[in-house]
Amino acid sequence: MNYKNLKPFPKDFLWGASTSAYQVEGAWNEDGKGPSVIDMGRYPEGTSDFKVASDHYHRYKEDVALFAEMGLKAYRFSIAWTRIYPNGVGELNQKGIEFYNNLINELLSYNIEPIVTMYHFDLPYAIQQKGGWTNKETIDAFENYAKTLFEHFGDRVKYWLTINEQNMMILHGEAIGVVSSDIKNAQKELYQQNHHMLLAQAKAMKLCHKMCPDAMIGPAPNIASVYPASCNPEDVLAASNLSSIRNWLYLDAAVFGRYNSVAWSYMEEKGYTPIVYENDMDILKAGKPDFIAFNYYSTLTAAKYKDESQSDNSASDQQMEMSEPGVYQGVPNPYLQKTEFGWEMDPVGFRNTLREIYERYNLPLLVTENGLGAYDKLEEGEVINDDYRIDFLRKHIEQARLAITDGVNLIGYCPWSAIDLVSTHQGISKRYGFIYVNRDEFDLKDLRRIRKKSFYWYKDVIKSNGEKL
Repeated sequence: MNYKNLKPFPKDFLWGASTSAYQVEGAWNEDGKGPSVIDMGRYPEGTSDFKVASDHYHRYKEDVALFAEMGLKAYRFSIAWTRIYPNGVGELNQKGIEFYNNLINELLSYNIEPIVTMYHFDLPYAIQQKGGWTNKETIDAFENYAKTLFEHFGDRVKYWLTINEQNMMILHGEAIGVVSSDIKNAQKELYQQNHHMLLAQAKAMKLCHKMCPDAMIGPAPNIASVYPASCNPEDVLAASNLSSIRNWLYLDAAVFGRYNSVAWSYMEEKGYTPIVYENDMDILKAGKPDFIAFNYYSTLTAAKYKDESQSDNSASDQQMEMSEPGVYQGVPNPYLQKTEFGWEMDPVGFRNTLREIYERYNLPLLVTENGLGAYDKLEEGEVINDDYRIDFLRKHIEQARLAITDGVNLIGYCPWSAIDLVSTHQGISKRYGFIYVNRDEFDLKDLRRIRKKSFYWYKDVIKSNGEKL
């Protein structure tokens, strides 16, 4: 739909940027922090570990001052569960409480709204050793952790995200590290973990409404519109299958308190259905989100399943094509360009995705990740000319405004990432930030912060409330 006049971004729009604890903080074993599955996991050969990352733990004041200079209205970050409870449960670590209290207060001193992710891939290793999310006790551990966060930070945090990209932890369990590749029926175990995560999320949402009545809380999956490869009805059906399994399973459970029917039928056919105990569905129904946060990088394209050689569903990261025998086959989209790292770029698909989610759920939307990973180059004179990132973000913001004009209630946009951090799959070399961190994969150098060209561009975008792109 073309418009003669576009609606403006709302006056209180949350222009922000995002990070996660394990990718930016460093200080992996300092001040009482316990090990997480990330700390104890394997790293792709040739990439950095997360022990120092961007050293945000020691430099948060400097970083927040830069965020304020950029004009951020919001900062989406995650809390490391093992900084609060080193073993996931048991003794509380006051030093961890102190760090996040200080970070939140620092943000608020600059009128930057903290948007807190409770769990971003970094499950406490002690909990993983007891079965992780397969163990039903983890639901209670997460509820207890949530209660602690609300008690200590709920007076100042208005926006809470429960679980980052839960759907990616299930669809790419081996790549993200929540299930071992030697388990006999890994998929069945993953969908049992998913059921427990959904229950934990519902309990956390209900608890938030009770303890922090003025706050808002919601899920934060990775959502992508799925295109059929052609107008062949079999391709359209395959795209619908993938969309239900990848997207709607997670949001239907969070919003409606029920399983998506197509996704449940898929699990039945494959032998993946979880054990559902009495009262589980009542728990799901009681957890009502106030908004939907979601991460968007690109769309996906699906065709009727044809090729047995393409049936690998354990792709290395969340934007690569996947296939499932008899269900769908992921295929490249010939109309889209790709990033240096092979991810398709689809700004118009961003508008499609925003519209699809809002029409389906009628809840406010908050974009919590959207960005371009690239090999940024530090040039002479402390300059990083990342025009490619500016172009990527500009096109997506233009489509966000069109979605708002379409009637979508979009309350904020927090691209990935506020500052360079260690990518989950490609290390520090794959840079996303508005702020450059002077380090390489294995040489920490001085970790100096340097403003990229995109820093100044985004500052103007925010200052003009999206009018100056």
